Amino acid sequence: MAKINQKNNNDRKVNVSTKMDNKKPASKVNNGVFVYTGAISVNELAKALNILPSDIIKFFFLNGKRMLTINSLLDDEMIGTVCLEFGYDFQKKNIVAAENFEELEIKDDPKDLKERPPVVTIMGHVDHGKTTLIDAIRDSNLVEGEIGGISQAIGAYQKEINGKKITFIDTPGHEAFTAMRSRGASVTDIVVLVVAADDGVMPQTIEAIDHAKAANVPIIVAINKMDKPGADPSRVKNELMAQNVIAEEFGGDVIMVEISAKKKENIDALLESIILVSEIKELKANPNRYAMGIVLEAELDKQEGPKATLLIQNGTLNAGDYLVVGTSYGKARRMSNEFRKILSSAEPSTPVSVIGLSEVPQAGDHFMAFNNEKEAREIALRRKQIKDLEDKKATSAATLEDLFNLKKEGEIQNINIVLKADSTGSAEAVKASLGKINVPDIRINVIRASSGAITESDVLLASASHAIIYGFNVRPDARTRAKALEEKVEIRLHRIIYALLEEIEDAAKGLLKPTFVEKVTGQAEIRQLFKVSRLGTIAGCMVTDGIIKANAQVRILRQGVIVYEGKLASLQRGKDQVKEVKFGFECGMLIENFNDIKELDIIEAYEMVEEEKK
Repeated sequence: MAKINQKNNNDRKVNVSTKMDNKKPASKVNNGVFVYTGAISVNELAKALNILPSDIIKFFFLNGKRMLTINSLLDDEMIGTVCLEFGYDFQKKNIVAAENFEELEIKDDPKDLKERPPVVTIMGHVDHGKTTLIDAIRDSNLVEGEIGGISQAIGAYQKEINGKKITFIDTPGHEAFTAMRSRGASVTDIVVLVVAADDGVMPQTIEAIDHAKAANVPIIVAINKMDKPGADPSRVKNELMAQNVIAEEFGGDVIMVEISAKKKENIDALLESIILVSEIKELKANPNRYAMGIVLEAELDKQEGPKATLLIQNGTLNAGDYLVVGTSYGKARRMSNEFRKILSSAEPSTPVSVIGLSEVPQAGDHFMAFNNEKEAREIALRRKQIKDLEDKKATSAATLEDLFNLKKEGEIQNINIVLKADSTGSAEAVKASLGKINVPDIRINVIRASSGAITESDVLLASASHAIIYGFNVRPDARTRAKALEEKVEIRLHRIIYALLEEIEDAAKGLLKPTFVEKVTGQAEIRQLFKVSRLGTIAGCMVTDGIIKANAQVRILRQGVIVYEGKLASLQRGKDQVKEVKFGFECGMLIENFNDIKELDIIEAYEMVEEEKK
């Protein structure tokens, strides 16, 4: 079995032992037994069995299966059925093919291993101070950038402490992000469990403990908010003991540190504990091989294309390396850290943002670097074919089951939803939360959940499937809104996950009450910026849709994502203040308390109108 041929100018070793092949393992008949290693196409099976591809296609067609082509992939069940039909036995060999690289168990030579930074995940209940702790460690201010004061995407950061680096992953604490926390625990070495001293153990605290235990990851407890009057660390320790998290002082093996993230008190003791635990674990990796790892987050940037945050778990990723990420491939055209500093290489335990992929991967996808583009493209294509086969099979089964259930239950109604969010992690989390809504005779059916701005394609899908479009921290442009109006598709927009879930649940229960809804009055594109020292930054705009009114509520959209919401401080044409500016006219605008505007940003004006929800 051949090795993957991976060499480059820094002599990095191949990722793969002789158990993995860069070419699809041969499938053949041996003494009347068809031996194969995984999904193969109709054409490949026909050649191996010495029959015509049309015989296989006809066989499935006559047996009521979906229509196949010679390039259609066949799964184990289909391969077995064909073999028995044409007089062959069959046997699957457990050989890891190149397209299944995440299944590899790589064993490095101990002499090639070097110490690597620990990957630390910050976990805990919502509003217990996880991101504030990250701020205290990094001397940053991430909290101000969060919507509603809660984290809604995974962030990865690296800090050097006493000459040693630590990689931190900040996971959201709200229950909606169970899947994101679970993914965080699966890639982490140490969990720092943040528990508020005045609040104690809460539901998501217990959930975080379960994730850490399931991943067999050591826990360090940070008892936070010790500066508050109601702080009671003894109560926290006793409540944790009930969850079998026992402090060292009580005879357990869990380090507990009392801190105040807000006042940056005792942070050094917490960091020293992390270093101590990491030294005990003897964390090592081999930097002299092609990189492998996992996707923490991914999004579509309109200017830069698909962008992914990768965590290097083994090997070294160099700028220019060819990657397979999930079912996408590409070249690492640019790598940067959390401060947007360009990197030429990234060693184990380093989180990096990468652009250059063919499409947006999914958060949680595995990635691997390869020697050349051709190899990466072929492996990515095969991974995509296998995934499409699995998706079709899952969709087909779900459809049959749904039809059966509809007959049996009779009066079930579907609420079809097309969900768009600012990142794949958020889309995944919201979709998972919608699946938990339980209302008798009502089913929430998420037809599409993906990242990026709401587009005309989403509107057409919603129209065809009688769905409502929900946008989470993203916006449609004027053309998309016009298309939605034409197709009579409703678009609902939210920035806080609680509100989105409550609205859908209330709709399902038929409990919607009269409320204020948002009505967009107009949009303008920023064409030029004028900086005036006594006023701030004035936006020279062209009204591209509707009407912009003086003193209107406005939001700034950058590539379909909201970056600010506030009020219009000034609206003028030429040197004159005006009450409104209509479509097709130029104007100058000043946004109240916000100057960080850029050319091509969209200023969207709206008003709140009382409306009966239906």
